[in-house]
Amino acid sequence: MLDELVVENLGVIARAHIEPGPGLVAVTGETGAGKTLLLGALRLLRGDAARSDQIGPDGEEARVEGRFLVDGEEIVAARRVAPGRSKAYLDGSMVPLRSLVDRLDGIVEIVAQHEHVSLRRESVLRAIIDGGLDADGRAALALYEETWALVEGLRADADAIGGDRRQLEREVDLARHQAREIEAAAVGADEDASLAVTLARLRHAEEIAADLGASHELLSAEDGVGDRLGELVDLLRRAGAIDPSIAVLAGDAAALASQAGELAAELSRLGDAVEHDPDALEEAELRLAVLTDLKRKYGDTLVEVLEFGARARARAESISGLLDRADQVSAEIAEAETALAAAGEHLADTRRRSAKQIAESAAAHLRDLGFGRPVVELRVGSAVPSRHGADSIDLRFSSDVEIEAGPVSRIASGGELSRLVLAMRLAGGVAEAPVVAFDEIDVGIGGSTALAMGEKLAALAADRQVLVVTHLPQVAAFADTQLAVDRVGTKASVGRVEGDDRLGELTRMLGGLPASERGRRHAAELLELAGRRRSRH
Repeated sequence: MLDELVVENLGVIARAHIEPGPGLVAVTGETGAGKTLLLGALRLLRGDAARSDQIGPDGEEARVEGRFLVDGEEIVAARRVAPGRSKAYLDGSMVPLRSLVDRLDGIVEIVAQHEHVSLRRESVLRAIIDGGLDADGRAALALYEETWALVEGLRADADAIGGDRRQLEREVDLARHQAREIEAAAVGADEDASLAVTLARLRHAEEIAADLGASHELLSAEDGVGDRLGELVDLLRRAGAIDPSIAVLAGDAAALASQAGELAAELSRLGDAVEHDPDALEEAELRLAVLTDLKRKYGDTLVEVLEFGARARARAESISGLLDRADQVSAEIAEAETALAAAGEHLADTRRRSAKQIAESAAAHLRDLGFGRPVVELRVGSAVPSRHGADSIDLRFSSDVEIEAGPVSRIASGGELSRLVLAMRLAGGVAEAPVVAFDEIDVGIGGSTALAMGEKLAALAADRQVLVVTHLPQVAAFADTQLAVDRVGTKASVGRVEGDDRLGELTRMLGGLPASERGRRHAAELLELAGRRRSRH
């Protein structure tokens, strides 16, 4: 429900802070006092277009803020309107207007003259009809939704398979070839790095052998590095015999001479091991060509090549599965579509029963609301199966049997449309929005019809919040909360009226004399009558 509403500088309302409360909320006041501005505030909150002429004289912008409580969740929406622009806020943060519209969609419904309302939408009519389905109808709806989901799944399989089986077969052959080529190569993730070292060694074997031989010669030849290190050790040892501190250096020199000998032996071994092997070189060159070709086809690195191979295997398995399904999916689709058609026809039949009952009930409500012989037709026709059924739904209306029933958008006037919406909501037992506001719903009625309207609005408000802008005391008397708009000059104020103040407001609405004792007795009698009628529900 709308828990709290703040309005600033909106038309003649300088500032208003109201807490409507649950149930039926009546907004009353003299003609021209600014009652409909409260509904204008609701329109701004739900994202309707803002106009510069909505800005009052007490500032350069108008501001509206509302707190909604929906299913235990709090939503705070706000609009600021300035010349040529407006800003939207949601839960304290500035948002695009579209976000505000999406967030409050389905929360606030406003029914007024010349406004495109929900009863012109097939989805709303279908929701009303489905709300009145019997047990058989609810089971038919569940079966249709289950069968539709099956058909959608099968069609998705068919779309994935596509219409060209030969193309899919070519794709699976290619994917298998790619996977096998990579698997057959037995690629290592870093094999190309180690192969580069091997190739360098094989390509330059003679150079390596020559360098190793020359290095060995330097160490082992007579008067070479080895002999000279031996002389160095002898010299340092003689000096160390005289100066003990030099003995340490003699030890280091001896260790160096020993390492030189070991190095010479290792150089000899490596030199003997190096050989020019044309066959090994050719094998390594061929392996490098294989790896290079794989990287050219499947990735910049061998890791990417291996990943491509894994994807190719998965793709081949997926397409193989689709090809296996292709042999049976067409038959399954045909069978499921036949079942869907039968389920849709059954669902349409149950919807026709519900539509007939709702139309009859709505017509009865309309008779109570001042229509002599109204005609309400909820037509359920046939249509191509869709997510919501295999039917089309159309609402036809006439205020009298002598007038041919036609589409609501062309036949019903503003006042008739408002009462038709009320009658349909009561007949269907559902409402699309938790907050429903009516403007000028009581145009052209009075007396006992006005009492009937007040009673029906109170019934609609039993499980949702209903706001009604009214000039009829018979309607206002049924309200759980009455808000009075009072205008003095160019300023209007809004406040809750209770007790004697409410009696005074009802008295004014009855005869224009709020201080009249006879009028106050009449107002008290009206409140008592409304209370008795409400207690019957």
